[in-house]
Formats: sequence, structure tokens, C-alpha cells
Amino acid sequence: MLEKYTDEDGEWWVSKQRGRRAITESDMQVILDLHNKLRGQVYPPASNMEYMVWDTELERTAEAWAETCLWEHGPASLLPQIGQNLGAHWGRYRPPTSHVQAWYDEVKDYTYPYPQECNPYCPFRCTGPVCTHYTQLVWATSSRIGCAINLCHNMNIWGQVFPKAVYLVCNYSPKGNWWGHAPYKHGTPCSACPPSFGGGCRDNLCYKDGGAERVYPTEETEESNYIEPEASRTQGPRPRPQSPTTSPNEDLEMNEVVNTLQMSQLVTCETKLRDKCKGTTCNRYECPSGCLYNTGGKVIGSVYYEMQSSICRAGLHYGVIDNEGGWLDVTRQGRKEYFIKSNKHGVQSLGKYQSANAFTVSKVTVKAITCETTTSELCPFQRPASHCPRIYCPSNCMQENPHFARVIGTLIYSDKSSICRAAVHAGVIQNQSGGYVDVMPVDKRRQYTASYQNGIFSESLQNPPGGMAFRVFAVI
Repeated sequence: MLEKYTDEDGEWWVSKQRGRRAITESDMQVILDLHNKLRGQVYPPASNMEYMVWDTELERTAEAWAETCLWEHGPASLLPQIGQNLGAHWGRYRPPTSHVQAWYDEVKDYTYPYPQECNPYCPFRCTGPVCTHYTQLVWATSSRIGCAINLCHNMNIWGQVFPKAVYLVCNYSPKGNWWGHAPYKHGTPCSACPPSFGGGCRDNLCYKDGGAERVYPTEETEESNYIEPEASRTQGPRPRPQSPTTSPNEDLEMNEVVNTLQMSQLVTCETKLRDKCKGTTCNRYECPSGCLYNTGGKVIGSVYYEMQSSICRAGLHYGVIDNEGGWLDVTRQGRKEYFIKSNKHGVQSLGKYQSANAFTVSKVTVKAITCETTTSELCPFQRPASHCPRIYCPSNCMQENPHFARVIGTLIYSDKSSICRAAVHAGVIQNQSGGYVDVMPVDKRRQYTASYQNGIFSESLQNPPGGMAFRVFAVI
């Protein structure tokens, strides 16, 4: 690798020729390609992840900082405007993409949408899990990148001197890593792309034809992925701290998710509840973006909505989703004598003064649980049926003691089972990464069948007292 960055006399670019670049064309391309590949495969999937392009101005700023050979982020005057990832190594050959992969592999210490357990302590050197390299790499609106490589003699990295350090600096724009914001919006790939992309999609990324040669203006990427400010944060957006990394992590072994059955149904802005729910249980729906201005879906009522109402626009009217779309829960309410019109959250509903079947909408809550949590503890079966929260399972639940985190049944599980281990057993989530699942409590089951699936032995059980059960569904 070093030979590519030396002159004919074997010297480093101390006196570079005019026009000589800070990185070779081949390294530039593999770094850019790997960024786009990794951005397109995030889990849970992103609905607004933008295709990344190379920016020669960011490359120039990265070169200027790489030449300082300082193992810290900088320069201070530029950091408020850009994001930055650093990597360094010495000794055996490593391609620059090894650092890019290491940045992405920090996903193992990150829980979407917030890095709750990712909080390194960095007085003299960082200890503890780091994930800010990952979040910057997959920040949806950071659509431009420029990197540089420099050879630094006797580079001091947290007190350790690297005799010949290969120093990689990558700068990103627009800047990412803002507190209170997720790196991207979760949803169907390319379903929430900015209008400037014209509906283009490439490898799960918002893509504009000719995008590989074009630099997008900053104002087109101001859209953020706001989730909800964490209570302990100060007001106003501020960047998450960035921490350098010196070596890549080992590749994570991934289990294939084989069960993609979903409880939530993808609907359009015009879909009426009557179209989707004819005598069956109504549960969870995924709405696209842009329904606020789609007047093709009428809304009848306030709080209680008539069955001819648009599901998504009723959710907008009640305020459980915004124009960026998202998930909502629906509960059937039987017949109501009349429906009142109102104008809420930019949606005008209609009135109706004759009886009809009705429904209500509610926000889909998300709850992180442990590997041992059961449905009977979290969301016991009851009538009328209530909605369970969307659940986030931690990683590596397969390794939990099966006596404390039991799995009873196959596909349909006893409510005394561990939700997360049942989800791994059913092939709904990956053991190594965990993830989101939906749970549907169901009525009595007289027996549960044992099986071996995805590395977990489940138990059989006959005539259990109560017999309550549940199913797990993928969140894709």
C-alpha cells in the first residue's frame, strides 16, 4: 500500500508534484463503493438512505488534516461543518477499506435509534464501546465524502508511537451524529427519499441519475431523522463525540433471517380500514410519507373514525404519525352513533350523523427487553385484545440459560417463553445482532411442539394451565 504513495526515490509525498492527489483513484473508488454497500444493508432498513458521492473539496480538507499527523479530530474551525472518521495502522499491509469496515462493525455496540450502551470514556485513550464512526458512516443525509491517506513517521496514538503510521482521514458532508436524531429513518428502502431524487433507487439507496458525478447542494439534505430528544441531553442539536479507531474489528458472523412474515401491513395513503379489515383482527399498519397532501384519502370523524376513513390520514389527523409516515395501531370500536368533523394537524375530517362501525388509532410504542422477558410479563393476552409494544431484542440471546429463558413450542409459543429466544428460534431476528420484533398474543393452545431451529432447542408442552400463546413477526 505504501508504494502507491511514494515517489520514484521511495520518499513520501513531502514535496508532492502539483496536481498529485491525496489518494489513488483505485483507493478512492473502493472506499466510496464500500460506503454505499454498507449504507444499503443497514438493519433495520433505512427509508431515506442517500447514495454517497465523492467530493474533491472534502478530499482536500482531509488531506490537509492528514498531513498534520495528529491523532485527534480537526481542524477545530472545520468540525462544526463536517463529520469525520479516522483510522491508522502500521506494520502489515491493510487496505484502507479495512478501517471503513471497522467503523461499520461498531454496529454491534449500537442500538437503533439511540446508542444507549455506546458511551466510551476518553480521557487519554478511549475505553468502552464506540459507535460514532458507524453512525456517521450510515448517516442518511451525509451524501458526500472525501478521504486522504498520509504516511506519518513516529505518530503518537494515545501514548503509543507508530514508527510509520498509515493515517486515513475521511470527511463527510452534510455533518451527521446529532444528539436526539437517529442516523436514518426506519422503513421500506427508498420510501422516504427527498423529492430531489425523483423517485430513483439503487441498491436500497436514494439515487439520482448521474449521481456519481454530481455534488448535491446542502439545502436538499437538511431533512433530519428526528426520533425524540433524550431527557438527559441539553437543548438544541449538538454532535455526538467522535473517537479515533486504530484497528478493525473481526467480521461478525451473521445468521440468516429466514422468517420474514410481518404483522404490520404496508398500506397507501388512500387505503381505507374497510379495505384492509373485513371481519378480521385489525392490528398494525405501516404508512408511507406524503399522506398529508394526498387528499384522495378522506377522513370521517374525530377520535373515533368511520371505517371508510383512510388509515394513514386518520393517523395524521389524530397526531400519532407525521407526514414522514410510520407505524400506527388500529383498534375496532364497534358502532358509533355519529362522527364529528374537525381540522387537526393539517387534516380536515368530515362529519357523519348516522351510525356506523368505528376505529381508533394509537402510536406504536417501542420497548427494549431482556433475553428472559416473556409475553405473560410484558403483554398478557386479554379481551378485548390490546396492542403489544414493538419490541427490541438484544444480541446473543441464544447463549442465555435455557432454564431461565425457555422456548416452548414452534411458530406458536407458550406465553411463558422468552420472546427474544423464540424470535431467534423462529428465524425472525439474527442472534448476533438482535433486532425489532412484533408480538401477537393469541388464545388458548392445548399443546406446543418441540423442535430444533436456528441453534435453539424448544420444549414441548401439553394441556398447559391457561394455555395462552403468542406469535412473533419480523420488522422489515
